[in-house]
Amino acid sequence: MATVTSKGQITLPRKIRDALGLIPGSRVELTLEQGQAVLRKQVDAEVFERWRGHLRGKLLGGTVDDTIELLRGDSHRPGN
Repeated sequence: MATVTSKGQITLPRKIRDALGLIPGSRVELTLEQGQAVLRKQVDAEVFERWRGHLRGKLLGGTVDDTIELLRGDSHRPGN
């Protein structure tokens, strides 16, 4: 339960902050969906850009699918 202050602010309960990984300075998005407020942690695109191509040339097989198949082993192949 949170209470709205005269400035329109609320304090998010620790359980919610922890579940979303929110720390001071984190940005969140509030939207209305079917009459309910929905809070989402905002993740900047630059976070993903920083890691783009990081695994290129480091996969065990030729493709991601090949690597997954190698990691799973023969027991996950159809017919086994």
